[in-house]
Amino acid sequence: MSLSPSPSTPKLFRLLCACTASQTKHCIDSKMAKARLACLLTLLSTHCYLSVLAVVLKTNNDSPWTDEFDKIELSCLIESISTTNPRIEWKKITNDGPSYVYFDKKISGDLENRAVIREPATLLITNATRSDTAKYRCEVTAADDQKSFDEIVINLVVRVKPVVPKCSVPKSVPFGKSAELSCVEEEGFPKSQYQWFKNREEIPDDPKTSLKFFNSSYMLNAETGTLKFIAVRKEDAGEYFCRAKNDAGYAECAPQKMEVYDIDIVGIILGVLVVVVVLLCITVGICCAYKRGYFSSQKQTGNNYKVPAKGDGVDYVRTEDEGDFRHKSSFVI
Repeated sequence: MSLSPSPSTPKLFRLLCACTASQTKHCIDSKMAKARLACLLTLLSTHCYLSVLAVVLKTNNDSPWTDEFDKIELSCLIESISTTNPRIEWKKITNDGPSYVYFDKKISGDLENRAVIREPATLLITNATRSDTAKYRCEVTAADDQKSFDEIVINLVVRVKPVVPKCSVPKSVPFGKSAELSCVEEEGFPKSQYQWFKNREEIPDDPKTSLKFFNSSYMLNAETGTLKFIAVRKEDAGEYFCRAKNDAGYAECAPQKMEVYDIDIVGIILGVLVVVVVLLCITVGICCAYKRGYFSSQKQTGNNYKVPAKGDGVDYVRTEDEGDFRHKSSFVI
């Protein structure tokens, strides 16, 4: 237990402690200096006594970090205390509020079976996971001390290595057209940054900074992982792959080949002409067929029926009796 002045010691006390032997001799040359020295010594003794009766905590690192599945120590050191058996508690603080991870001398909650307490109050996590990223509060209660409670807050970050990113590279792009390559990875923590490579060589953010990419026109976004060519050139053809990286490590997707081909303007024009000629021939053929009557048709209905002409000038009259037959007066022999 140390009685040396702590950071909370008044400035006047610290100045007093810093005096050398020669300065002290000079100070007590007068009666006033002696009286002042006696007063300061009395105050210093009182302050040291009160410090002994107060629980004071400190930590070696209030912002530790570790990689996933590694161990990490959250130090909580008791700098001064008088109580022989203080109550020690650890709480995990998230957006949902605080929860116990060490209470009544037992590890509980998210850290159960994954942490131990190192005397007097340090918390050691033996197998950190990404869900352990949070703030942790060490609380010590000393019933026999004048200042019976103290706490410190530690901000823990568990870094997660990226997984293999999903890459999208077009297989073929026409010369002079735009093209976009994408790269996505969502597991890494902190958030991944992206790099693109062509034929195993890293593509710089600015093409003007590299002789090999000086004539290329593209935009590379390291935050979103997109590589967009404004106008593809023949030299842009090759094998592309993406790398996602953060403080915990990196991961790469498999190389994918992109080809650049020329647009056959002459072939397109000839194709259009052939289609026009074929359509013209079909149109002329249809017109000729109409003129020759291949598409005309005669419609016959009941109204177009003609009564046959009378060949003998004789009218026959049917009476009610089918057997009664007679000639009309117009009958001529």
